[in-house]
Amino acid sequence: MKKIVLVLLFYFTQLSFSQSIVGKWTTIDDETGVEKSVVEIYESGGDFYGKIIEIKEVEHRNKKCTNCNGTDKDKPILGLIIIKKLSKDNDVYSGGTITDPKNGKEYRCKIILDGNDKLIVRGYIGISLFGRSQTWKRKK
Repeated sequence: MKKIVLVLLFYFTQLSFSQSIVGKWTTIDDETGVEKSVVEIYESGGDFYGKIIEIKEVEHRNKKCTNCNGTDKDKPILGLIIIKKLSKDNDVYSGGTITDPKNGKEYRCKIILDGNDKLIVRGYIGISLFGRSQTWKRKK
């Protein structure tokens, strides 16, 4: 009986930890369907951040974010923190921003976990209606 209880406890503990956006995610271009990069999402001080840790296209690996503003201007895209200060409200992560390193623009951001292995990442201006979404896959 103790074994069953321990196995069930382990299983439910794993389920509760896996239902989070924390982890490594493969980004997919919403226009072409091509894998572009890997973003690692992590929690710091109660907020969530995402950093580019891999760029799939060799020719883009050494590029800098020349169009970015503020402290991100001219930083290498590899290692750039593109998701900043998201907070969790039930099943939605929002209240922060996401930067598109291609054009340097910063957008409001909302992320929803779809199952355990997909993220719906929405960048928008003003209200969520005026934006676009990408689906990211959890990196195995």
